Amino acid sequence: MLIRYFGAAKAAAGIEEETLDLGRLELGELLEKLAARHPDAPEGTPVLQTVIGRSTFLVNEVAARSRSAVLDPGDTVDILPPFAGG
Repeated sequence: MLIRYFGAAKAAAGIEEETLDLGRLELGELLEKLAARHPDAPEGTPVLQTVIGRSTFLVNEVAARSRSAVLDPGDTVDILPPFAGG
């Protein structure tokens, strides 16, 4: 499964993307695992768990409406925190 981090999620995780072999699981389970994998963030940056709490998610480029959405091993998940600016 490919996980791609954007904006504040990228800053909190310290990486742009990662590939994990997790098998089939729900989006909520994946998010818990990611928060546990990246418990720390640079000073002045919210931790990933906090960023996830206010983010939206794409699964294979389609908005995930529920954290109970089932993910397959080959899926791509994008973590999209709110974007600021104009």
